[in-house]
Amino acid sequence: MTPRHDGRPIFMVLADQIADDILQGNYPVNSAVPSTNELAAFYRINPATAGKALGRLVDQGVLVRRRGIGTFVDAHGPEILREERRTAFAEDFIRPAVAEAQRLGLSLDDMVALIRKDMP
Repeated sequence: MTPRHDGRPIFMVLADQIADDILQGNYPVNSAVPSTNELAAFYRINPATAGKALGRLVDQGVLVRRRGIGTFVDAHGPEILREERRTAFAEDFIRPAVAEAQRLGLSLDDMVALIRKDMP
């Protein structure tokens, strides 16, 4: 059951999946995440790939390794993830939308009205 991926390396997909689980509360602050071996067995991937996914999140400050105990969600982990995703959202969606709105002659009020129209 290899994680579904979009052409990106599996370790990146797995790291994003664990990050999603953290943001959804499946792994609260200070809780343990599955070990490298558990992830490798569950997804039927090489343990090095699973370790690389966890290492990526450790390097970001999202997870912390406690020697001999396991890998845990850092107290600042969820906020680090939210901030990274806000930044990516702005880069990937907001800036292009603002540029297109300017080309169309839409004002900020026009954009807000369009967003409110589509929000539940």
